[in-house]
Amino acid sequence: MKILCVSDYIDPMIYNQNARELFPDIDLILCAGDLPMDYIDFIVSVFNKPTYFVFGNHNLKEFKFYDKHSIDHLGSMKDLQQLQSASHAHGGHYLGFASHVNHSLSFVDPTTGKRTPLLIAGVPGSLRYNNGQNQYTESQMHRKLLFMVPKLIMNKIRYGRYLDILLTHATPRHIHDKEDPCHKGFECMNWFIKKYKPTYMVHGHIHLYDMREERIGKYWDTVIVNAYSHTIIEFPLTKDITKDITKDITKDITKENTEELTE
Repeated sequence: MKILCVSDYIDPMIYNQNARELFPDIDLILCAGDLPMDYIDFIVSVFNKPTYFVFGNHNLKEFKFYDKHSIDHLGSMKDLQQLQSASHAHGGHYLGFASHVNHSLSFVDPTTGKRTPLLIAGVPGSLRYNNGQNQYTESQMHRKLLFMVPKLIMNKIRYGRYLDILLTHATPRHIHDKEDPCHKGFECMNWFIKKYKPTYMVHGHIHLYDMREERIGKYWDTVIVNAYSHTIIEFPLTKDITKDITKDITKDITKENTEELTE
């Protein structure tokens, strides 16, 4: 299946009435944060394909209608009415620290040769840098990832694997991230990826101003994809695609982590 990944930028190639003609064979859409909900609504309407999204650290006007903590603190009847209309208004499936088994997007597992559903999970937000909405400390993010583990274990029991695709806004530490407080990645995501081995991790948050910057890298058994603006990936991962991944960054990450521990 072909997957359209978008984040952080309203791309005129996507925000276009002819987008379906430009990208005619898309099966799934992943929105990795910092996008207006109207843009996601447009994507859902034009492509009419299953769409998953997470929130980032910007464009959070409607975040309160999806975040459990915010929902619990909605006070006015107007807010509750807006919640009811917003829950299904945009047609996308919100993956806020949640996993989902999509039977409509089944595929033949290359390992077993059996047809199996797509296993996808989502992690919103970024590292805390100014106490804004949808920002988390390292320990907060670690706890939220741990809450996702029971469902992943059930996936492993039922389907023989934990996860196919992890959709996030932030990056793991030392993978596509930056050194400023806003754009540092999470150390706990490195652990999560190594332990639960999704085929893909698709993230946003890091803008590719220089298109020569790396968009795709490999970390242990997971291909990490920066969705900035838009990019297309294929699932299941094929040998031809893996040849296009020019850099296995596992050794670099291990070296950097070792240097940090010795400083």
